[in-house]
Amino acid sequence: MEMRTKILIRAAFLTGNIGILSPCCKQPEETMCTAGELLPDEERLARQTRCRRLLAERAPEAGGLMLFSRLNIYYLTGAYANGLLWLPMEGEPLLLVRKGLERCRLESPKTNAALFRSYGEIAGLCEQAATPLSPVAAAEMSALPWSLSTTLQARLPGIRFVPGEQVMLTARSVKSPWELAKMRICGERQHRCLYELLPARLRPGMSEREISHLVWQIFFEHGHCGMLRMGNHGEEVFLGHVAAGENGNYPSHYNGPLGVKGEHPAVPFMGHAHSVWREHEVLMLDVGFGFEGYNTDKTQMYWSGAQASVPDVVREAYALCLEIQERAASSLRPGVLPSSIWEDACERVRPTQFTEGFMGLGDNKVQFLGHGIGLVIDEQPVLARRFDEPLQAGMTIAVEPKIGLPGIGMVGVENTFEVTPGGGKCLTGNRFDLLCLD
Repeated sequence: MEMRTKILIRAAFLTGNIGILSPCCKQPEETMCTAGELLPDEERLARQTRCRRLLAERAPEAGGLMLFSRLNIYYLTGAYANGLLWLPMEGEPLLLVRKGLERCRLESPKTNAALFRSYGEIAGLCEQAATPLSPVAAAEMSALPWSLSTTLQARLPGIRFVPGEQVMLTARSVKSPWELAKMRICGERQHRCLYELLPARLRPGMSEREISHLVWQIFFEHGHCGMLRMGNHGEEVFLGHVAAGENGNYPSHYNGPLGVKGEHPAVPFMGHAHSVWREHEVLMLDVGFGFEGYNTDKTQMYWSGAQASVPDVVREAYALCLEIQERAASSLRPGVLPSSIWEDACERVRPTQFTEGFMGLGDNKVQFLGHGIGLVIDEQPVLARRFDEPLQAGMTIAVEPKIGLPGIGMVGVENTFEVTPGGGKCLTGNRFDLLCLD
């Protein structure tokens, strides 16, 4: 679904329900611009209501939520703003921006917005907007570096801050029909690119870098937005991992099971220019697709050779990964505990020869089977121990059973699923074959 609107921005219109005009804001010249998309009113208001309900449950002493990350500001307003958002328990939110006020008003015209230069202005601007700060405020603490959080607290000495991250993580974990529509498009395109289109242009003898560039080319041809985002501090991603042969077990800093040599030690993503996908070798593409800010995750495995040339150990490991994916998908129902899905996978692998390599070899081993996904690759919930809040319909989870094989590389699969009453509904295609290319 795409909504477009033309909004005439005039200085005379920068009042009322369009927003408040900060005294330090210069009068803009008349400009005609077209917003790429507006967050529907019902979507925006439903998200704000959900966050307020979660805030009342998880931080009942807080009178509101203060957000600093551009992505969470976008989630609640539709504007990817440079600044902060104050969401009071009652009353209208106030968006304070350091730069880009006109763009915020263009893309979120019903959000009160103003310029600010210093944290010392926050309390006064909130009072001016009739949304005063509360004595206790929940804050997105992980979104500010230590130095800025110290400055914020010094400029707002009468405010006691409590953690507010979990409110946003929980709110974003359940996708609305509007979000799911985007993710379905994203997943359909990703499957078509990796399963149908890439094999016709992929061949043994190509380097990992050449394969990475080919994947990008096909992805861009089919609407990839060019951006994949990570939520956890310090994590980065660009396209994903392209690993030929034993590079699938290459030591990795990334919080995932698939090893990757990457472009360079400073850029440990995509594939290496001098690592060639050779005959009778595994190739793993663990790459994300982005569409209008939303992501899906998929791992497609290829073999350079005929079906008959696939070693038995590779076949057996891959069959086990498919079985674990199927078991997990059948459990992606409302009320099921994420931790129980992880435990079931571990129980299934324990009596097999693949225990050592399950979810990575050596230091690459991770203690989860899958992760939530949406505006970022690594959302909640996680299919891991201690994640004991029941699944809810509308959650989207990437399930990625993988097995590292010494001397061979990584074997496995990954797909993105929607949690439904009937079990996981795959968003990234329903064909999970190991693709053999002669």
